[in-house]
Amino acid sequence: MLNENSIDNKIPRRSFFQQVSTGVQGAALASLLQQDLYADTKSAIHQETSKFGPHHKARAKSVIHLFMNGGPSQMDLFDPKPLLDKFHGKEHFDKIAGEVEFPEQAGALMRSPFKFAKQGDSGMWISDAMPHLAKQVDEITLIRSMYTTNLTHEPAIYKIQSGSEFTGHPALGAWVSYGLGSENKNLPAYVVLDDPRGLPVNGIENWQSGFLPAQHQGTRFRATGSPVLNLKPGYKQPEAVSKLERDLITRLDQIHHRKRPHYHQLEARLSTYALAARMQIAASDALDLSQETAETQKMYGIDQPITESYGRRCLIARRLVERGVRFVQLFINSQIWDTHSAIAANLKTACQRTDQPVAALLQDLKQRGLLDETLVMWGGEMGRLPIAQLAANKDERKSGRDHNKNALCTWMAGGGVKKGFVWGETDELGFAAVENRVSVPDWHTTMLHLLGLNHEELFISRNGLNERLTGVGNHPRIVKEILA
Repeated sequence: MLNENSIDNKIPRRSFFQQVSTGVQGAALASLLQQDLYADTKSAIHQETSKFGPHHKARAKSVIHLFMNGGPSQMDLFDPKPLLDKFHGKEHFDKIAGEVEFPEQAGALMRSPFKFAKQGDSGMWISDAMPHLAKQVDEITLIRSMYTTNLTHEPAIYKIQSGSEFTGHPALGAWVSYGLGSENKNLPAYVVLDDPRGLPVNGIENWQSGFLPAQHQGTRFRATGSPVLNLKPGYKQPEAVSKLERDLITRLDQIHHRKRPHYHQLEARLSTYALAARMQIAASDALDLSQETAETQKMYGIDQPITESYGRRCLIARRLVERGVRFVQLFINSQIWDTHSAIAANLKTACQRTDQPVAALLQDLKQRGLLDETLVMWGGEMGRLPIAQLAANKDERKSGRDHNKNALCTWMAGGGVKKGFVWGETDELGFAAVENRVSVPDWHTTMLHLLGLNHEELFISRNGLNERLTGVGNHPRIVKEILA
């Protein structure tokens, strides 16, 4: 009779699979293992089990985070400044010199090349760079007074994504997965839809699990082709045989793990493999856009080259939260919002790629009754300066804007926030948030609150400290004023 020691100690696991076929013999062995080793068949792997669960009643079940890499320009999109028109061309560098990353390229105050108008019943100011979002402003809360702590992309991105300016800390979605688990055992709690054109700045560190258990890192889904690489075997066999094979591997994994209960990386790896097996059908179904009507696909811009990629991923995001995924994150390649030059053309291109799909996502979620339980968040890692940034030839027609950590605009929609609402103000030139300021930890705390999580109670003990998304020793606040 086979026993635990004969498998785990005498025959290396890899050799065992080389020597035992996966057909009738494998099925028989699985049966033996079940009979002899598992009076209690409860799995040792807990992928779906959250660490904490909700601390209070949640307003949102899931989050779609639309991360705009590079730093969208607040005074060209959401925060009109008439004084920039009045004082266009006036020198201002000496007043903000310490806040300019490229001082040798600094120019004078620069008006926006875009036109602003009040939109919707709320009368929210939106520039003509975003004509589609302009039709959805009555669904969003616009935060004009957010600020951050670093004006360089890499640490600023780490700050937005993980609460720290340094690498190695868990991403937003990893904390949500850790705190709440998944509503769908066949799909990950945290899914990433990155751009087929390339990774964003900081690469895969944007969705790392850091010092949380590894199963909480973001799972990358491809918008076209096979959703997850290497998810399905490269050969065909009857499904009944595949199931028996998976059962056998699962039971052997459990034996291996029972002898190493404190090896958390092993537990995470085994849970990931188990999830991958369950995802083979669920992931393919979630990403099958042929189930959507032509009208819906057109609404997202999937029929147009410039919006096809982002539109496809926005539609997939809706299908994922519809199926119980907790946190879906969309990225753009590199940092298309980093408009150091030719802002009139480059900012317009960034908006053309994303504006219609984002507006369609809000409209689609609303008409399906999903917006009230889905928190949609839009924004980048920083804002831009009110002065021009000039190339070496000082050609003002190709002016852009440099980085700005003192003011940025972001917005939220659905999931428990007010509709058609503006919070906070910047100074008369848009340089710094001055009224009802919102820090990055405040923003994180508010997001967690809407998901039913208390930022102080969501932690992991590490090196004698209770590590949190909002940091150790910080005292951020819930921005209650934006809550519905």
